[in-house]
Amino acid sequence: MIKFFLMVNKQGQTRLSKYYEHVDINKRTFLETEVIKSCLSRSNEQCSFIEYKDFKLIYRQYAALFIVVGVNDTENEMAIYEFIHNFVEVLDEYFSRVSELDVSFFNTVFHGTWQAHSSPYQIGSCSVTQAGVQRCDHGLLHPGSPGLQ
Repeated sequence: MIKFFLMVNKQGQTRLSKYYEHVDINKRTFLETEVIKSCLSRSNEQCSFIEYKDFKLIYRQYAALFIVVGVNDTENEMAIYEFIHNFVEVLDEYFSRVSELDVSFFNTVFHGTWQAHSSPYQIGSCSVTQAGVQRCDHGLLHPGSPGLQ
């Protein structure tokens, strides 16, 4: 099961975070700092899967953005790795070449959509491998935007 979802820039600043389990705000800050250090300190030749405490971190880098997903030990790493890529494809389709600024915009403007749907993929409270990854209608990301597909 997914525990959290982070989007972080190369400077280590969190641009978007979503937690699927309650984590105290002080612990979130510490957790994000440690997770970001773990991911940013790795070279491009190293694996994108990290065992961290009682869960696993799966991350991918897209230009200046890192997307990090924390999952429990039973989750399929490759399914999450592909989930991250599909999420970026949705953002890229909406923003046509997603950037760090777009992520900030996405987080601000579509916060209600993010809360209502958890992500552009319907994963509910079960794991991605149990549910399968099902795309939502992209129209959900474009409320009232004529001319976008």
